[in-house]
Amino acid sequence: MKKYIKPLIKGAAALLVLFFLAEAVILYRDYQRESALLNADPVGVAFDFDLLAEKAKKLAEQPFVPLENDLPEALQKLDYDGYRDIRFKREAGPWYGLHKPFEVQFFHAGALFQNSVRINEIIHGKSFPLKYSLTFFDFGRNKFNPKYFTDIGYAGFRLHYPLNTNDYFDELVSFLGASYFRALAEGQKYGLSARGLAIDTAVATGEEFPIFKEFWLKRPRWRDDAATVYALLDSPSVTGAYKFIIRPGHNTVMNVEVRLFVRKDINKLGIAPLTSMYLFGENTKNKFDDFRPEVHDSDGLLILNGNGEWLWRPLDNSKNLRISNFSDENPKGFGLLQRDRDLSHYLDFEAHYEQRPSAWVEPIGSWGKGTVELVEIPSAQEIHDNVVAYWVPDEKAVAGQELSYSYNLHWFNDLPAEKIPGDITATRTGIGGVSGMLEVDKRKFVIDFDILNMKEEVEQGIATLEVSASEGEIVKKTLAYNPLTQGLTAYIDFVPNGKISELRAVVVKKGRNISEVWSYQWLP
Repeated sequence: MKKYIKPLIKGAAALLVLFFLAEAVILYRDYQRESALLNADPVGVAFDFDLLAEKAKKLAEQPFVPLENDLPEALQKLDYDGYRDIRFKREAGPWYGLHKPFEVQFFHAGALFQNSVRINEIIHGKSFPLKYSLTFFDFGRNKFNPKYFTDIGYAGFRLHYPLNTNDYFDELVSFLGASYFRALAEGQKYGLSARGLAIDTAVATGEEFPIFKEFWLKRPRWRDDAATVYALLDSPSVTGAYKFIIRPGHNTVMNVEVRLFVRKDINKLGIAPLTSMYLFGENTKNKFDDFRPEVHDSDGLLILNGNGEWLWRPLDNSKNLRISNFSDENPKGFGLLQRDRDLSHYLDFEAHYEQRPSAWVEPIGSWGKGTVELVEIPSAQEIHDNVVAYWVPDEKAVAGQELSYSYNLHWFNDLPAEKIPGDITATRTGIGGVSGMLEVDKRKFVIDFDILNMKEEVEQGIATLEVSASEGEIVKKTLAYNPLTQGLTAYIDFVPNGKISELRAVVVKKGRNISEVWSYQWLP
């Protein structure tokens, strides 16, 4: 046996030496490439987050200047198919083939994306412009001559990463249009989006859409497990410096640091906004002529408030605008979730709504008093995002003020927070009272709770249902064991009085919540 040990040790040592030599070669090649870039443009501009914040502050002291649309006419008039025919050539990308864990690709300006943005690269603490280059793109069947496209910038960019397998660089995160961005975790398809900021959403005077006008991408190093992106936000009311540290995985996590500089008084400031689509689902009574049972990117708003209470608000698409406010102090988290992961509930084998991400905002530090606001806009098409959720501070933002926020934004498969069981998995509605008796003055709500092994406690009255309504009357409530789900189902009969009513229901055992709080807004 001993005679085999020495050769094994020598072989292992040789492999280890080869591994470190390969690593050294890769690092040396990276150093050579970076040195060549630095020598090609030795000026560079010193860059860090504090310098970006100073840039945003100075910008706020100047009048707002909208981005100029100076694209060539051929790009301005591009139709949908023509724009889709412009493809980024991966092999020509600035980070391709560098043995890096991340690659960057650019979106071409044109069609719907009329405004271009500046994109820079950070190498060793210095910023260098990533200038527009025809070599990055294949223009497909388009008939225009691209040689006249000079220094037009880009519409946005996306980062790629081997998220699902080691040999394929999946799209990980995309920044495109205004201050919108979206990301993916393992095994997911794009769905909801986030925004840098929301201003005067659902206000009669109209919404203001801030833009990310310039980006800085930190050039990744060998074996980096995170990508860093900086952005400069601009709008008539505010400027901002943003830093995103993006860690991909089973849950993709963005650490977001924000510094805002207010140009003029803001009526309603929305922090960490999430934007999604809900067309119809199990509780929707606004009928759609569609073969699919459900169509949505998200099906509910989940909140963990400062008191440690979990609330679930199922989304809906009614005929009227719905605005819901959840007052809080120092919230612990909120997010838009795609909780229903059953393909048979969607029957869409192209869109795969069951694979859409959920997103969770985890505040860092004290956010003070404010409101989680949910806006649900009536919509007739799934191509439109009609759901927005964000945090609104009680204290108004006034001209000259500087504000700072930090939060982790989780694009997740598994909720990144420990919570009580009792997830609300379904909400259904219909005519109230006894089935078949057409008691049209009543509405019935049926709520499924994922609380297992509670049949005896329910039958013995140990676990009970607590229900309340801010307007109207709760005339009947029942909590029962559900043999199909093996959980619990609540049946609630509600008589409205013609006013907006906030309904709440929760399963309680010995004076403590053992489920999420079901929250529902009834519109007359």
